[in-house]
Amino acid sequence: MVLVGLFAIAVLYSSVGHGGGSGYLAVLSMTSFASTQAIWLKQYAWSLNLIVASLAFWHYSKEGHHDMRLSLPFIVASVPLATLGGYLLVEGRLYDLLLSVALVAAAWRLLSSDAGIGEVARPDTSRAVAVGGSIGLASGVIGIGGGIFLSPILMLNKWASAKEAAATASLFIWMNSLAGLAGAGLSGRLEIDLGLLFPFSLAVLLGGLIGSRHGSQVSSQTSIRGLLVVILIVAAVRRIIGTTV
Repeated sequence: MVLVGLFAIAVLYSSVGHGGGSGYLAVLSMTSFASTQAIWLKQYAWSLNLIVASLAFWHYSKEGHHDMRLSLPFIVASVPLATLGGYLLVEGRLYDLLLSVALVAAAWRLLSSDAGIGEVARPDTSRAVAVGGSIGLASGVIGIGGGIFLSPILMLNKWASAKEAAATASLFIWMNSLAGLAGAGLSGRLEIDLGLLFPFSLAVLLGGLIGSRHGSQVSSQTSIRGLLVVILIVAAVRRIIGTTV
C-alpha cells in the first residue's frame, strides 16, 4: 500500500512539474514510519524528489517550456538557504497549521483568477531572489522541494504560464532537495536505508514517467492549473490532519 501511495503521488505531482515531497511525507506519515524523527522522513522525501523532479524537468524542458532566465534568480537564492534549512531541526504543529492555511489560500486564488493563462511578464531579479530565498529556507526546514510554494507565486503574479511554472518548479525542487540532503549531511543526521529507498524509488520512477509525460505533452495550460489546485488542497489537508492526530 505504501508503494501504491508513492506511485500515485508521483503521477499526480509530476504532471505539474513537482517532485511530490509533501505527498511522500503524507504517505509515510500514515504508516509505522510516522513514529520516526522528522529528519528521517525528510531525507526520503528529498531523495524521491530528486528522481521525480528530474523526470518532470526533462519532459517539460524537452517540450520547450523552460526558460533559464526565469529559473536562475530563484535557484541562486534558494539553494544556500535550503541547505541551511536542512541543517536545522525545526518542528511544530502551529507551523503546520499556518502552512495549510497558506496552501488553501493559494488554491482559492488560483481557482478565482486567470493565473497561468494569457500574457506573462518576467519578475524583477530582486523580487525573484527574495522569493526564492524565502521558499528555499522553508523547503529545507519542512523537508520538501518548494515547488508547491513557487508554482502558485509564479502563476498568480503572471510571471509564467502554467507549463513554464511547472518547468521552473521542477528544476527548483531538484536543486533544493539536493541542498536539503547536503544540509542534513553537514549536520551529521543523514541516515538513509537503501533497502527501503530502492523500492520507494522504483514506485516513484514509474509514476514520475507517466505523470510528467502526460503533463508536458497532453494536458492544457488550464488542466495544469486545475491539477495544481488539487495538489495544494491535498497538501493542506495532510497538514491539517497532521496537527490533529
